[in-house]
Amino acid sequence: MLSAKLKTITPSFTIGISTKVKELKKQGEDIINLSIGEPDFSTPTEAKEGAYEAIRSNLTKYDSASGLLDLRKVIQEKLQRENNLFYSVDEIVVSNGAKHAITNTLITLLDSGDEVLIPKPYWVSYPEMVKLTGGVPVFVDTQENNSFKATPADIEKKITSRTKLIILTNPSNPTGAIYSSNELLALVELCLKHHIYILSDEIYEKICYLETFTSTASLSEAAKEITITVNGLSKSAAMTGWRIGYTAASKELSKAISTVQGHLISHPSTISQWASVAALTQSEQEMEHMVSVYRERRDTAVSLLSEIEGIDFIYPEGAFYVFIDLSALASKFHRQDSFSVTFADKLLEEAKVAVVPGIAFGMDHHIRISYACDTKELVEGIRRIKNFIEKY
Repeated sequence: MLSAKLKTITPSFTIGISTKVKELKKQGEDIINLSIGEPDFSTPTEAKEGAYEAIRSNLTKYDSASGLLDLRKVIQEKLQRENNLFYSVDEIVVSNGAKHAITNTLITLLDSGDEVLIPKPYWVSYPEMVKLTGGVPVFVDTQENNSFKATPADIEKKITSRTKLIILTNPSNPTGAIYSSNELLALVELCLKHHIYILSDEIYEKICYLETFTSTASLSEAAKEITITVNGLSKSAAMTGWRIGYTAASKELSKAISTVQGHLISHPSTISQWASVAALTQSEQEMEHMVSVYRERRDTAVSLLSEIEGIDFIYPEGAFYVFIDLSALASKFHRQDSFSVTFADKLLEEAKVAVVPGIAFGMDHHIRISYACDTKELVEGIRRIKNFIEKY
């Protein structure tokens, strides 16, 4: 007797692919996995030492629902130093990963039937999270010639009296595109006009190949008032399993988010939080090294993909993905339902390369590859993709 809302929820494509890849590898298959959205680096040594020290010092008791004061102070300093954002510590809530931070925000803001604007392509979990928290996902079509970045004209078509929130992913998963300050300012002005909140998911903010990155909330006091900034340590510090994310928002919203979190989980693991304090205060050099390696892999991937006829892709300015347009190949693959699922399944079966079908992001003529993997595997994987496409 499951709840009715579960009938509308789609299982995660990425988790399904990861499970399948693990099974095939156990069977001895030579699989190149370009699907995973997880850094292949280890957690920085300083962060691990921070966790060890917390355990040795018996810092293992309950703490504040909003997160350790020490960690919130460090996040406060990080936001001020790197993002030109000025928040008090009681405007920051540390959560059990950025995904949990988003869920807390949706629970806090949405009443049943409220609409959330989600530009396409979108991160796979956004629509399901909105549905699970009682909202209605409303998809916004964007233009490939604008790197699939939403414009006010794109968004205004979808605004109704029930629109409560828009989710912006910056840098984008799956495209790697980054909004400029002027692009963000235009979106902020539109949202202010229509009294719409902005959830700015900036989890890939540190993995940026441009000279500057603009946080939405930093544009003005008015922008800050309507923006909930979401970030975390999973991508920037290779701390995916530690599950630490956070929100920065107005005092009223943050108090409400903390109340929600207090009832749902009490607070994130104190050990993970102490590790995060060390990561943010002592691991900057290691994090910068990771980004430099990602940049080199990005350049390698772009160079190799440019040699494949019949495909196109968004040039990544951040994150560690390439979103590949396979529209020109669609007629060559017979399928019953999804083209991208058919392509990804055949690629895995015949070429032993795992990718994520674009339908997971709302775009069925695309696939996403990740370059958060060893460079040799990346090169071999793209070589196999090239040979597979040429065979058809």
